[in-house]
Amino acid sequence: MKGVIPVVTQQLIREYTYIFNAVCPETGITCSLIMPRADTETMNVFLQTLSKQQQNERIILCMDKAGWHTTTQLKMPENVIAWYLPPYSPELNPVELIWRELRANYFNNKTFETLDSVDDHLEYAINDFTKNLDAIKKLTKINYL
Repeated sequence: MKGVIPVVTQQLIREYTYIFNAVCPETGITCSLIMPRADTETMNVFLQTLSKQQQNERIILCMDKAGWHTTTQLKMPENVIAWYLPPYSPELNPVELIWRELRANYFNNKTFETLDSVDDHLEYAINDFTKNLDAIKKLTKINYL
């Protein structure tokens, strides 16, 4: 309606939840874990989960150089190879496109009463969005001429 300014609540509390995600641009299959923190321990849990989910595949995992991605304490499964992005280049990581879509389509103009409600909504958003493998493939696959 013209002349009406929409009212949206503000979120002033700073609490965090973390999602670890991998996507195969060729198949559209994803692996996601919502975690309470981002560190070496949680990264190791994610790597083991990804490795088991795709146990018959060789995985090249595209990552930035966050401390928990590069530490010597990281336990890289045999079927996973780390491939590190150049600094300041998140646009080269296909997972970033998934984050963009989740933010725009599931979190735009939303506030939450608790961190648990954020986690619940994030779980719903991931499960709903990743149902459509063709959309994931189209979004993340790089087409070469």
